[in-house]
Amino acid sequence: MQPFNVESVDGDNRFPRSDRRAGPFIRTSKIVRMGTNHTTQSDSLIQWPSDPIGYVAVVLAFITGIIHLVATTRAIEMSVVLAVLFALNGLGFLGGAAVYFTRFWRRSFFLAAAVYSLVTILALFPFRGWGIEAFYMDGAINPIVTITKVAEAFLVIVSVYLYSSANN
Repeated sequence: MQPFNVESVDGDNRFPRSDRRAGPFIRTSKIVRMGTNHTTQSDSLIQWPSDPIGYVAVVLAFITGIIHLVATTRAIEMSVVLAVLFALNGLGFLGGAAVYFTRFWRRSFFLAAAVYSLVTILALFPFRGWGIEAFYMDGAINPIVTITKVAEAFLVIVSVYLYSSANN
């Protein structure tokens, strides 16, 4: 059986597909027929976004992730469960941003990021009220809530844009 080289790319044209025989972590870079010269190399784990808007998404995820982790210290005063949810939410945003810089990122993850951000926005209202009062604390606008929800709203928009602009 002759070896072959898979030169195609995945659905979003961002990462080369692996030669299935080489395993998920090794990419075939060059295979010469007749079995005389097989060279394989591991692709870099880091993959830089091709669209500059991707960096905007990372900054937005970083902002909301850090704020949620910092807010965990205040949330624990109200409820341990709430503090755990804040911590997991913050880690989710930071983890998503980290995965975006790896070869494991896929186009469908943009939609997951949009839904994740939207759910996080909606999760505010059962705890803080169903109207504009959710953004207020002690009669004044709560800047932490406002910054996180604005960042999350823009992350929804940016994620949908990145999904739609990525090649199938």
